[in-house]
Amino acid sequence: MPAGSYMRKIQDQGYLNLGTSQDTLLFSSRNAFTGAIEGFDVDMGRQVAEAIFGNPDKIKITVIPYAERSDYVADGGVDIVADTMTATCERWRDTSFSTVYYDAGQKVLVASTSTARSIDDLHAKKVCAAEGSTSLENIANAASRPIAVGRATFGDCLVAFQRNEVDAISTDDTILAGLAAQDPYAKVVGPAMSKEPYAMAISRDHPEFTRFVNAVLEKNRANGTWTKTYQRWLGEFGKAPKPPAAEYQK
Repeated sequence: MPAGSYMRKIQDQGYLNLGTSQDTLLFSSRNAFTGAIEGFDVDMGRQVAEAIFGNPDKIKITVIPYAERSDYVADGGVDIVADTMTATCERWRDTSFSTVYYDAGQKVLVASTSTARSIDDLHAKKVCAAEGSTSLENIANAASRPIAVGRATFGDCLVAFQRNEVDAISTDDTILAGLAAQDPYAKVVGPAMSKEPYAMAISRDHPEFTRFVNAVLEKNRANGTWTKTYQRWLGEFGKAPKPPAAEYQK
């Protein structure tokens, strides 16, 4: 890696420090048998580690609160965040992002016996999302005026849902699919109420690292690695779509 670059700093410390969650099934969750945190997001980080070290295992996973993802990057608590993080205009003010590596859409999880078909049917109902997420903001701004309820993680939302403390959970469709897989009495409904483009968060102090990560993503879109990663973790939802096209911040 070039002398003086952030990639060289990572190389010298001996590992890539990846910030992510441990309870987002399919994207970054702890394997009950091995104890390892794994999923689509984790593999995005492993691919960056492989580009730096030639070894995807040269990675340290730091579990971070959903509401503090940008803070961890800005403060140097982690080198990069891959954690179902939507690249919004507001977040761009303080954080640099890679190009988009996954396009999600926000839907709703309700009880299997519910007649609700979308967020529009949840007026005055308690709808949960993780604190600090765009999902919670979207619930609060919904025209049907549901009651937005924040919890530390989406796993905590699932517990609240199962205890009947909230009526529904609303977040990205892929996260909801992971939650529904853990609760046979739940279902995912509705058309997507928003678009949620996931990107990796990087400190604005290291633009060369952002360019490096973008080059890794572009290579993996072209050589089929992205498609293989999708099939590994999300293949149950059908054939892999085309990877999101790269759009660069001007």
